[in-house]
Amino acid sequence: MAEQKATMSKRQKKETAFTPTEKKSYGVGDVVEIFCDHNNEEGNRIRDWLQGVIVQTDEKLVAIQFNQDVYLTDGWMVPDRVLWTQHISDTIRPATRKRRRR
Repeated sequence: MAEQKATMSKRQKKETAFTPTEKKSYGVGDVVEIFCDHNNEEGNRIRDWLQGVIVQTDEKLVAIQFNQDVYLTDGWMVPDRVLWTQHISDTIRPATRKRRRR
């Protein structure tokens, strides 16, 4: 009986754990943060979390638009300030703070 309880608790933990194949549910209009290259307030280029808004989603990818310049990993600036990333990426998370108005 004790073994069955231990097995059930392991099974329950496994069911509640996040797996890479699971999709995080992001929708258009959601405020998220992306770990990317961008300019800070002083104009210096940094790699840090930047807040943006989801403007498009599909089965695999999410498009996030920002209010400031963002860069690709090879150094090119993105002219429309929209980055695409996967739903399951480690570089996207729900926003942890309120959105600042400019």
